[in-house]
Amino acid sequence: MTMVHLTRRIKLKAMETVVPWVTRMHPGDDLERFGSTYGGWWVPTDLITEDSVVYAAGVGEDATFDLALVHRFGCELRAMDPIPRSIAFASGISEPHWNFLPFGLWEEDAMLHFHPPANPAHVSHSATEVRGRGRGFEAQCHTLSTLMRKLGHQRVDLLKMDIEGAEDPVLDRMLAEGTLPRVLCIEFDTPQSPWALRRRLRRLEHAGYVVRRAEARNYTLTSA
Repeated sequence: MTMVHLTRRIKLKAMETVVPWVTRMHPGDDLERFGSTYGGWWVPTDLITEDSVVYAAGVGEDATFDLALVHRFGCELRAMDPIPRSIAFASGISEPHWNFLPFGLWEEDAMLHFHPPANPAHVSHSATEVRGRGRGFEAQCHTLSTLMRKLGHQRVDLLKMDIEGAEDPVLDRMLAEGTLPRVLCIEFDTPQSPWALRRRLRRLEHAGYVVRRAEARNYTLTSA
């Protein structure tokens, strides 16, 4: 393991350990976990219905969360991931309420270069970090507001983001535009100090969100 990878691991572990202790949580009986041990998230079930608009950015090769929501609530879900392995994985899923888009989520509409993971066996690529060696690939990315416009949606009720470090720029754009889903499920994957992540959460709290649950670096927030 290189020093860069070791430093990254230390920062991520510090984020997982410290931030939940200094963040006020608002748990409730409505929270339920959907999906696999690896790909699952906590969701407030009283805020999701058959008519909910759900976006899931970052699929990888685990759609258990997406499909669990679809099967439980009967809602339409738009999943998105530009990674070639994810696109191939999605082609094998036959579920009429699960719609896959081969795009990335980003702070602007642009073609981005995605860097390969440190472990070639892993599927996740990152547009913000050089983690491994290899050529990577180029892919089209869009802002949340652009995707909503293309899909004809006036709102998003739940947005899940597992986008390998792109979450901070995307959140900045969302806050600047006021495009704020009622429920946010976010993996914070940018290696940073715990206090930097706490400041990020504070910005979301100032925008009207409360933190409902933290699991490692996966946070569920709802608008108050």
